[in-house]
Formats: sequence, structure tokens, C-alpha cells
Amino acid sequence: MKERDFDVVVVGAGGAGLAAVHGAAEQGARVLLLEAGDRPGGSLALSGGVFYAANTSVQRAAGIVTDTPDAMYRYYMAVNHYRLDAAVIRRLCDEATPVFEWLLSIGVEFPQSQLFAAGLDGVKRGHRAGGLGRQIAEALEGALGKYDKVDVAMRSRVTELARDASGAVTGVRLNGEFVRAGAVVLASGGIGGNKEMISRYLPKTAMYGDWVWYIGAATNRGDGVAMGLSAGGTVTGIDTGSIMMTPAFGNDFEPYIPGWLVFVSHEGRRFADETIDYAVSSNLVRALPGGECFALLDEATRTAPRAGNMASKDQKNAYPFASWTADRLEAMSKTGKLFSAGTIAELAEKVGINVDRLQHSVEVYNRDCAAGHDTLFGKNKDLLRPLATPPFYAARLRPAVVGVTGAGLRTDRDARVLDGNDRPIAGLYAAGETVGGIHGELYVGGGGMIANAVVYGRIAGQNAARQ
Repeated sequence: MKERDFDVVVVGAGGAGLAAVHGAAEQGARVLLLEAGDRPGGSLALSGGVFYAANTSVQRAAGIVTDTPDAMYRYYMAVNHYRLDAAVIRRLCDEATPVFEWLLSIGVEFPQSQLFAAGLDGVKRGHRAGGLGRQIAEALEGALGKYDKVDVAMRSRVTELARDASGAVTGVRLNGEFVRAGAVVLASGGIGGNKEMISRYLPKTAMYGDWVWYIGAATNRGDGVAMGLSAGGTVTGIDTGSIMMTPAFGNDFEPYIPGWLVFVSHEGRRFADETIDYAVSSNLVRALPGGECFALLDEATRTAPRAGNMASKDQKNAYPFASWTADRLEAMSKTGKLFSAGTIAELAEKVGINVDRLQHSVEVYNRDCAAGHDTLFGKNKDLLRPLATPPFYAARLRPAVVGVTGAGLRTDRDARVLDGNDRPIAGLYAAGETVGGIHGELYVGGGGMIANAVVYGRIAGQNAARQ
């Protein structure tokens, strides 16, 4: 075997891995891309395809001319109480703009009509690709054709690194043999498909037991995190990421829950505008008694014709509500997953809600519906639906859908994996969901993960090639 088979080996062909290949190949490196699945794309290809960036050409064309990476950085850090690595987030915000423009140059379409304010942001920085995540993945994959030093192997799961006597990473083990490389980029996704790692690194989510499920690529089993730990790396970002609400009606998933529902706690109180963004709803509900809430509706609301995408105040999100149609709700009522009763008091008794307080909360809410003004939270009047026509229904909601796992390897602003003393491990880089510390208590909003994956994927590939 030659002293070195490749300059860079990239493990994982999702957004971070594909971007890493580009970064390395642009430096003239010979690159091997290894993917456990049958095709490239990973979780990126399954996503809504939103890229989070400031001061883009799409923003400017839409009349947003004063946004800056610095403003994006200050928002990103402020909503996470400045508990993130400032240098890492600073570089992400600064480089998101040129990387976004690069995606445009390789054929990704980001229509102005799909520009929106992500999470709690007041500025439209969420850029949704016209063909969603699949379009971004296909553009990244297709653009690899211009390089003549890139080899790609599918159905090639890597679980072991090669290291020399000094501890430097020198390649990977594949099919029983070591493939030698000058550097390795770990971009094999997060820990969502590994229940033991979920229990260890996302304990506040793991507490929901059988309710927990992961919407990312099934190949994401934490291999990259495990390999990084075996090389001396450490995990950061415990209990962070994007965890979303579910009524556990099945494997249908909507990132938003219809705003015409009424949310109450076990105490019988409404606690938020029901159009609350998914980026914050899970933390809010997790802090309630029992770590859950209930979504209420009545028979008139269940059977009423309605726009399928009425969730947010602007009523323009693109997600259908497969779990909340009249027929599906009726079916869930028959299985017992949707509770029903003839009176509000009976419903409260059945599900364990404070009876007297819930009755009072419903009285207040119904008066607000009649007046067309939500006096408590200011919900859009078009989404006010009274609880007046029996039977009445309640769905238990828990934050148990794992969208993005924020726990992963600690890295620096150059995408180098750090050891327990914060020193770079020679020859080892990581990007995407394999990395931790990009998300804090609050997921920044739609596009945060894709921007991170592609930006730091390119950085990892470039630096791995330079090494």
C-alpha cells in the first residue's frame, strides 16, 4: 500500500460532507467520499432546504438592504445568552453570505417568495430553496463532476479511524483495511439514530421514552461522534438542538402545529400564543408541569373547512397538517390517542387538567373569540376558534421529535476537532450535525443547521487539504 491513498477522506455525503469535498478538491487535493447510505444527500435531502444568511443578493433584491452578518451574529448569540463559542458562531455568520452566493452559482434556486423570518428573528434571513433540501443536495453532488481527483463510494460505513504513534489521525478503516489519508473530515451526521447516545447526550428529550423519534437520515447513528471520542475528542452541546412537538398520532410530521388549537397546561392555563414558533415551543412546554401540554378543540373546529396551512400569524408557511384533518382526528379519537368528552369538565377529569381553572380559561378564551381579540396573547383573530360545541377533544403534546441533534464533537473556528485540553487533534476535522456547540438553548430557526453544515463543511475540507 502506498504511504497515502488520498489527501483527504470525507466520511458522510450529506450537506457537510458534500461541501467538504468541494472545499478540499478546490485546493487540488485527491479526495475520497464515503457514504453509508445508497445515495448522497443525508438529512439535507430530507429537509425543507432553508439556508440562514444575512446580506444576500436575494435579500437585497427583495428590498432588505441593511442586514449584515454582524447583526445576524448579535441575534444568534443574544437568543442563546452568549453561551456559545463566539469565534465559531462569528465565522459561521461571516461566511454564510459568500457560501450562500456560491450555492446560487452552482444552480440552487432561492426564490424571493420563499424568503422569511426564521425562528424568533425579526429579519428575513431564512432562504428556502425552490426544490427544498433535495435541490441543494443534488446541486452539491452534481457540481463534483468538475473535479478529476474525487472518488465516491456508497454503502461504505466507516466506524474506525487510523492513528499513528503520536495520536494523529492518518486515515480510516474500510471493509477491514485501512485507507491512508493526510486528514479525515467527519461529516456522518448526528446521533439521532442511536438511542443510547440520545439517552446520554439528550436526556431531557430521552425522558419521553417511546414518544421519541428522529426525522433525519436513518444512517445517522453517531458514528462520527464515536470516532471523534476514540481519538481523544470531547462532546459539547448536551441537550441542545431542534426538538419539536408531536401528538404521537403516528409517523406524520409537521414542524408547525395548527394555530387554531388551544394550548393548556395540566394547571388548566393557556401559556402562549398557539402560533408559537417550533424553535421555542419545546423548551416552553418542557418547563410546564409534567413536561407536556394539551391541544384542545371542539367538534365544530374538527369538522370545519379550513386552509391546511394556517399555523402562523402570516398564515403563509408551506407545511400541510396531515395529523389535524377531520378524518384523522376522528380516527385518533377512536384509538384513544385523542381524548374526547361531552363537557369541558369531563375532558379535564379524563386527561388530568385542573377542572375549575380550565373551565375559567375556556370562558375567557370564548369571550375573546366572540370579541375577535385575544386579550392574553394577541393571537391572530383569524385563528380564534371557540370551545363551544361538544364533544370536546384534547391531544397530549410532548417535545419528542428530534429534528437536529445539537450534541456533538467540540471543534474550533477552523473545524478542527479538539481534545480535552482544547488542543486540535492532528489530522481530524468535523462538520455538520457531527459537531456540537452550534446550537444553544434556543434553535436559531429554519436554516440554521443547513448554513452550519455547508459553511463548516467547506471550511473543514479546505483546512484538511491544506494540512
